[in-house]
Amino acid sequence: MYATQRYTPHSPRTLSFGAAVAVNGLMLAGLLSFVPDIVLKPKDPPLILKPIPIPIDPPPLDEIKPKPKPLEPVQVPDPYIPPIPNPQPDQPLFRGTDVLPTDLPPIKPVEAPAGPSTVIEKPAPLPPLIGAQQDGRYAGDFQPIYPGVELRAQRDGQVSIRVLIGIDGRVKAVEQVSATSSAFFEATRRQALGKWRFKPATRGGVPQESWKVMNVRFELKNA
Repeated sequence: MYATQRYTPHSPRTLSFGAAVAVNGLMLAGLLSFVPDIVLKPKDPPLILKPIPIPIDPPPLDEIKPKPKPLEPVQVPDPYIPPIPNPQPDQPLFRGTDVLPTDLPPIKPVEAPAGPSTVIEKPAPLPPLIGAQQDGRYAGDFQPIYPGVELRAQRDGQVSIRVLIGIDGRVKAVEQVSATSSAFFEATRRQALGKWRFKPATRGGVPQESWKVMNVRFELKNA
C-alpha cells in the first residue's frame, strides 16, 4: 500500500535574496547612524613675511683702548770715568780760575755785639745738711714693748730700721733693714710711728725731711 504524498511548491529564490539584502541594508544604516560626522579641519593660513627695517648706521661701539706696547730694555752704557792723571812736579795742582788755599783771605774773628756784658754767676753752694737727732723730751718712749711671743720663748732680739723723719719731727715711714723676727720688727714699727720724736734735719736753718737708721735691742733682763 503506498502512502499518499502531497506536493508542496518551492518558494522562489529571488524572494529570499531580496530579503537578505534588505536586512543587510538596515544593519548598515544602523551602523552609519552611530558614526560621528567627520569635520574636516581647515588648512593653516599661508605664512606672511613682513620685512623688519634695519638701521643703516650701526650704534657707535665703545672705543677699544690699544694695549700698551711692552717697553724694550734699554741698555745703558757704563759711564766712562776718565783716569785721574798724576800731577807732575812741574804742573800746578789747580788750573783755570781755581784759587789756591794760600790765596784765601784770612778769617776775621767774630766781634761780640756792643752793649753791656752779662756775667753768669755760678750758684752758691748749698749749706751742709745737719741730720735729725732724737728729742730728749721723748727719750722714755723710745723702747718698744717686748713682744709676748718672744717673751714666752725667752728670746732676745735686735731690730734695725730706716725711718723717714718729717719737718715736724714725727716718723712718717718705716723700712726694715734687719730683724731677729717679724714680732720684734712689728713692735718697733708701731713704737716708731706712734711715740718717737726727733729734732728734724736742717739745711741753712730750714727744716728738711731726712732718713735715719735706728737700732733697737730687746733683752730679757730689761723686760
